[in-house]
Amino acid sequence: MSKFDISLAAWSLHKEFSAKQIDQLGMVDACAEAGITGFEMVNTFFPSPQYAYLKQLSKRADDQNVKLLLIMCDGEGSMAGPEKDKRLLAAKNHHKWIDIAAVLGCHSIRCNTGAQAGDADALERCAESFAALVEYADASGINVTIENHWGLSSEPDWLLALMEKVNHPRFGTLPDFGNFPEEINRYDAVARMMPRAKAVSAKCYDFDDATGAETKIDFDRMMKIVLDAGYNGYVGIEFEGERLTERQGIAACKRLLERYQ
Repeated sequence: MSKFDISLAAWSLHKEFSAKQIDQLGMVDACAEAGITGFEMVNTFFPSPQYAYLKQLSKRADDQNVKLLLIMCDGEGSMAGPEKDKRLLAAKNHHKWIDIAAVLGCHSIRCNTGAQAGDADALERCAESFAALVEYADASGINVTIENHWGLSSEPDWLLALMEKVNHPRFGTLPDFGNFPEEINRYDAVARMMPRAKAVSAKCYDFDDATGAETKIDFDRMMKIVLDAGYNGYVGIEFEGERLTERQGIAACKRLLERYQ
C-alpha cells in the first residue's frame, strides 16, 4: 500500500494553458495519461463556473478515474485589506469557490492572505476575514487552506500565528516546498506547517539527468518531513522549471515522488 497518492497541480501546465494548447478538461486527461490520480485546479482556469460546466468537468474526471481535490483561488481580493468592508467582501468572493468545490467533491480551497511584510496589523485583519470564510466553508464540509504563497504567508511564524488565532479544524496549511524567501529555512518551515497540513505541494524546478534528483530542493529530506508528520494524503506535483518542458518536468517529478511511496 502506498504511503501517499500523487496529484497534479494545474499550474504545472500554465504555459500550455496560456498558449491555448490545453484547457482544464484536457488537464484531467493529462493526469490520466501520466498515471496521476488527483487534480488540483486553479480558479482562473475555469472557462465558466456554471453548473453545466461543473457537471462536464466532474464527468470527465470520473471517466478518467481522476479525483478533483482542491481549487487554488487567486484574484478574489485581499483578506488583509485595511478597510473592513473590502476585506470581508474578499472573504465573500470566495463563497462561490467553496460552493464549486462542494459540487466537484473537493476537500479544500486554497486562499491567499494579501498580507505583505511590514504590515503589523495584518494578522488581526486576516484572522477576522478567514474566521468568516471558514464559518461559511464549514457548512459545506470544505477546508480552507493557506499556502506559503509569498508575502507574510511565507513567514512560518506569522502563518502559524494566524492558524492559532482562527483556531478551526477546517482551517489549515498547504505547505509548498518552494515559495520561501532566502532567509527562511524551507525544511524547518515545512516541518512546522505539516501538523496542520490539508494538502502538500511538491514544488520542483529541475532534475539531475543522472540521478533524477531535484536540483534545488532535497526531496529525501523534504519527503521524510512530510511522512514523519503522519501525512498520507495527496502530494501535488507543481513544476515551474525552464529547462524541461512542462510534460517532461511533470514526468520527472512523478518518478521522483514514486521513490517515497
